[in-house]
Amino acid sequence: MAGSHIAIPTILKIGKGTLKDVGKYIKSSGMENAVIYFGNGLIDMFGSEVMESLNQEGIKVREYRELDSTDIDDIIDLAFEIDSKAQVIVGIGGGKVIDVAKYAAYLRKLPFISIPTSASSDGFSSASASLMVNGRRTSVPARMAYGIIADTDIIKSAPERFLYSGIGDMVSKITALYDWLYESERGYSEMNDFAVMIAKKAVNSFVRTPFETIKDDLFLKELLDSLAMSGIANEIAGGSSPTSGSEHLISHALDKMLEQPMLHGIQVGIATYIMAVVHNHRYVRVNAIFEKTGFWDYVSTLGLNREDYIKAVDLAPSIKPHRHTYLHEEQYRELAKKVIREDEVLKRVFG
Repeated sequence: MAGSHIAIPTILKIGKGTLKDVGKYIKSSGMENAVIYFGNGLIDMFGSEVMESLNQEGIKVREYRELDSTDIDDIIDLAFEIDSKAQVIVGIGGGKVIDVAKYAAYLRKLPFISIPTSASSDGFSSASASLMVNGRRTSVPARMAYGIIADTDIIKSAPERFLYSGIGDMVSKITALYDWLYESERGYSEMNDFAVMIAKKAVNSFVRTPFETIKDDLFLKELLDSLAMSGIANEIAGGSSPTSGSEHLISHALDKMLEQPMLHGIQVGIATYIMAVVHNHRYVRVNAIFEKTGFWDYVSTLGLNREDYIKAVDLAPSIKPHRHTYLHEEQYRELAKKVIREDEVLKRVFG
């Protein structure tokens, strides 16, 4: 009988001060030649610490640069210029540079180490990348991280909007799992119970974490752990269904429609609340965590347009026509639009 084989990170270090040991972690995996990509402006902030850590362990840096473009053609060029002696690609920064590094690693069949500097989504642990293809943000297959090194001291120093984005992306697993269940009950897909268990444990553990502020070490570690588990749930499922449902379709629709979309997790978080009300499932919990973390307070300052979200609901099913979430049925699209127009909590969000 055939078993299943899944990739999980070999290195997983989440905690205070992990960045200074990056050389040690790479060395322990027997790799001696590295390519390092930094997000824009990050060499000044973290470059010397990273280089020192690698030098101490005798790791040769074959290439070392900041990246800004997420255009797929630029990344293909970049990937095939990588020195043939390179044994590992390291991406340090926000979602953009992590996506570029993991896609370059995928093209060159090299291990990839993910070092997020913000906790804005589960992208640092997922096997897909969000890149610009013909001028539009598009999800493409990439490499599961060989290593995840997240330093909570660095995550804490990132602007708070990135934390709110991470909170929105994490809480979305509640509605994503409900959509997947709905879809599988109607014969459109098959749920993987193990993937469901991991995604469910991740979100439940996160929403039950006690905290004073969202910069508490325990809260940040729990957020990062849970986002990392989400990436692994997707790997087990062989797709994004455990962590991405109708709420992500609304966000992807907004990305297509808007000149300037908001951070992924911000859009996803708002859409999670909308869909939790539509599902009539755990919306009280979703609202409570957004209230307590200050997510709603932040979102209410953004001047978001109600009509954009209504249009996004109509566009949502066309984003993934092969799926069958609640939004793939007209009655629930109508209900979602009614929620956007009339829900009391959302009156704060849309002003």
